[in-house]
Amino acid sequence: MSAPINGRDRPEDDFSSSSSEGSLDRPDSEGWEDQEPDAENVQIKDFFSDKVFPDAVSMIQYAAEQHGFDFVKIVKEFGLDFYGAIKLVNYIRTEAKNGNTKPDVSSKSVFEDDKYMQPALEDDALLFTIDDVLDTVATGPATAGQDSSDSKVTELEEELKRLRLQFTEYRKTVEKTLDDRWTEGAAESSSATANKGESAFDKQIDEGYFDSYSYNEIHQTMLQDSVRTDAYRDFIYANKNLFAGKTVLDVGCGTGILSLFCAKAGAARVIAVDNSGIITKAMGNIAMNGMSDRITCIRGKIEEISLPEGVDKVDIIVSEWMGYCLLYEAMLDSVLYARDKWLKPDGLMVPSHCTLHLAPVADPIYVADNFTFWKDVYGFDMSTMMEKIYEEVIVRHPPEDVIVGRSKDKMPFQVLDLHTVTVPELEFVVPFEATLSQDVDSLDAWCVWFDTLFLPSRTTAPPANLLAGEKGEAPEKSGQVFFTTGPFGKATHWQCGVCFVDRSEKAGQELKAGQQIKGKVGFRKNKDEKRAYNIDLHWAAEGAAEKGKQLWKMR
Repeated sequence: MSAPINGRDRPEDDFSSSSSEGSLDRPDSEGWEDQEPDAENVQIKDFFSDKVFPDAVSMIQYAAEQHGFDFVKIVKEFGLDFYGAIKLVNYIRTEAKNGNTKPDVSSKSVFEDDKYMQPALEDDALLFTIDDVLDTVATGPATAGQDSSDSKVTELEEELKRLRLQFTEYRKTVEKTLDDRWTEGAAESSSATANKGESAFDKQIDEGYFDSYSYNEIHQTMLQDSVRTDAYRDFIYANKNLFAGKTVLDVGCGTGILSLFCAKAGAARVIAVDNSGIITKAMGNIAMNGMSDRITCIRGKIEEISLPEGVDKVDIIVSEWMGYCLLYEAMLDSVLYARDKWLKPDGLMVPSHCTLHLAPVADPIYVADNFTFWKDVYGFDMSTMMEKIYEEVIVRHPPEDVIVGRSKDKMPFQVLDLHTVTVPELEFVVPFEATLSQDVDSLDAWCVWFDTLFLPSRTTAPPANLLAGEKGEAPEKSGQVFFTTGPFGKATHWQCGVCFVDRSEKAGQELKAGQQIKGKVGFRKNKDEKRAYNIDLHWAAEGAAEKGKQLWKMR
């Protein structure tokens, strides 16, 4: 959703044609895009002081020499893999925040909890380079700083140069200078909003977002998306016992369709909230269907409104907040705000879970038609048109036959439980792996999609079949409803997010069926445009030279 706080999406043309010449693409814009190396940009904070370093190796060596904390030795002793090292870093950061400069590392169990997969330090540059640091130390000495010979110093200096070049695209992510410079020029306090210090630019983004949902076309597109609308209707009507006599909050109500479903299912009271002009039409729709006595419409941001007199908490929150690749538009932030403020402790979120999936793509026809096409246009080289062509997530529903692999058991790389997930957890870096199902000449892209689950109990774990993107029992039997936006199902208005690999300098490698590709995928908000998201991928094929890292933008 884009305007009402209702996770909708802009029409595909609007999304894919976002200008590369606008103010957000100024030379110093935020992102992980390729830039010339700039050593001043790197700031990796010491474990136990405010001292910062230009690279991870220097910081780790300093910690060993000055604090007696040998990170490398601990990693080797416990045989930590990449994810174990990530947990160790976040455990150390957490302990240091609490004033403990001598954290207990006597056992791996002290930092094995999955909570340590969440960054303890905002924009921690160490987390983005730790895998290569581990590769470096794997062939080095047992402890950092042991070998002080001239040859070792030379080796380290060369390694640092390599790291600086290899991780240039990450530096912008952890560097706050750009954000501060941009905010200083644009920030204007607004006493009329709850977001004190909100910049004029952010306010403009919000106004455009809500305004885009004031028109019929986008709502018609969503309502005619039968995959989407049927799923909400089927869940609500199949679980009338959950709605009967209850108070429901509809966050980003749009035309009021979900509120009408809830009222028809027996809800005693529905509070429909939207911050776009569509709310006036929603009121008309509700009145036309004789539901005005049970549905109350409120216009405003969910963060700023008050519930009607006599309503302190609600039993159910229903919202269609999902955006491209699930998190684009950042509407889920508002839904979680509503959950934390107004949902009863035993209340229900509808939908209850969302999952994110990733699969490799081999689509040479699309590449030829849309990328290499520019190298020969009626005999003329127009490759200058390809500037930044690989940076954007392409919104499309790819043919099923271009998907050339899946993860083990078709499991997602991320699961969001809407009852418990927090806003900071909407930015993450997590592992993934995929196995190729056929031989390919080149890995051309990655396909990202989401599935949405509706479970009738907040304490029920998602069934394995739904996590794998496969329907289970009929709603009337289990009360569970599911829909997918993936390439193996009927196309939705969300389609999929296709991230094409930049092959402008290096050709792809032949890969064989059965080969595994492993890596990590990151979702992060774009600092220059708060409702936009960036997707970052690192990958490497086992037994082949194919590997890469790239960032794509959704805006």
